[in-house]
Amino acid sequence: MRGPAQPDSWSRAEGDRRVAPSAERNLEPIAGVLAGVLPATGRVLELASGSGQHVAAFASRWPGLVWQPSDANPDNFASIRSWGAGLPNLCDPLLLNACAPGWGRGDADAVLLANLLHLISTPEAETLLHEAAQALAPGGVFALYGPFRRDGRLVTEGDVAFDARLKHADPAIGYKDIAWVRDRLAGAGLRPVSLTEMPAGNLMLVTRRD
Repeated sequence: MRGPAQPDSWSRAEGDRRVAPSAERNLEPIAGVLAGVLPATGRVLELASGSGQHVAAFASRWPGLVWQPSDANPDNFASIRSWGAGLPNLCDPLLLNACAPGWGRGDADAVLLANLLHLISTPEAETLLHEAAQALAPGGVFALYGPFRRDGRLVTEGDVAFDARLKHADPAIGYKDIAWVRDRLAGAGLRPVSLTEMPAGNLMLVTRRD
């Protein structure tokens, strides 16, 4: 099984740091949802950390949590480390292909994923969702952010154009339906907590392992 596609989304570099405009835009809306569901202490695993902007900001905001960034591309590690420099609760990035089977260990109090499902195939997404559920300790939450189909439809003109570009580059990838995602997570033992409308037509789904 191949690793997840890497979005060509870096607008600029600041030394070792890569800067993704989408991460700058959606950080605060995502943090607003996380504030209501994260535990006070514990371990949070971020999948596909990319530039590291999110995980570093969240580690700074929630110092009582230990944050574990991960990515399938080791070329991103320098940027993750640079963003997280000086944060004692941010671990060194972990090399992890979230689309591969067998990595869920049942020891995470929360798992976070932003903007990846539309960049991978349906079988890869199914594996990722199963493993994310398996990664959670009892009571743990899985927070998933991104663009989705709704009842088979794309809700914005931007989504229609972006999904078409993705499928032109690789017919196997593209937007997943949020109902399909919820069904897969329910089948893996997670119950819904919230589904939040986010800017630019995105959604944030939070589920929990009982």
